[in-house]
Amino acid sequence: MACQAPDDPAPTRRDEPVDYVALGDSFTAAPGVPTTDGSDGCLRSSGNYPHLLATELPEVRLTDVSCGGADTTSMTQPHKTFSGATRPPQFDALSADTDLVSLGIGGNDFGVFGSISLGCIQLAATDPEGAPCREAHRTASGNRFLRLAPRIRNNVADVIAGIRERAPDARVIVVGYPRLLPASGSCPDRLALAEGDVGYVADVNRVLSDAVLAAADQEGVESIDLYTASRGHDVCSDEPWVNGYPPAPGAALLHPFAAEQQAVADLVLDTL
Repeated sequence: MACQAPDDPAPTRRDEPVDYVALGDSFTAAPGVPTTDGSDGCLRSSGNYPHLLATELPEVRLTDVSCGGADTTSMTQPHKTFSGATRPPQFDALSADTDLVSLGIGGNDFGVFGSISLGCIQLAATDPEGAPCREAHRTASGNRFLRLAPRIRNNVADVIAGIRERAPDARVIVVGYPRLLPASGSCPDRLALAEGDVGYVADVNRVLSDAVLAAADQEGVESIDLYTASRGHDVCSDEPWVNGYPPAPGAALLHPFAAEQQAVADLVLDTL
């Protein structure tokens, strides 16, 4: 092994912990994986990917402000949780000392995720062989949620720009959304959609994921393409990353299992 010359500079060592701030919605908070803190109404898990990352990265100080139901406005405005509590803007956790930020947001903007998941399941009973959810969101200019993608991309891009203003030296990693359905076929026993809405839900899921990743690309920050990474781990698969409806034990309905959160942590670690 080569010896270090006496006049070589000593290896640098960071004296302060890495300040890591996790921003996001319930796909970051991961309710039910495995222990959920309900005290502030955010349903944040002790086993979500920010906490998993914090155990893997040396000298990290985690501030996890992810919260169920959060959308892009929750970054700069107070957020009212499902319990009725009000949480401060997530951007309050950022500062010039922040070193690392993960962001998972956009799915709740305009009510997209709730409408195409639980909303579509509820509509399925009205026309099991039709496409009641697609029809409910049809407008004269096309499908409402598919047309919202550019606005979601812009909203997420604005969030990223806001992070860089408040934490100019931070490394920012945007985490996309996993896929809910396989490339073909369905599983009514795990995700009870009307026959004609299976493709529609898959389309909105993909378009949402693409919008979030496009925002990261637009703002020049790193991203995790979780939609691609979760191929073979949809709700219908043998090893699903997202819980179905009715839900199995281990996660909230239509939310990530522990395996998905571990996969995200591993992908972020690989990026770092």
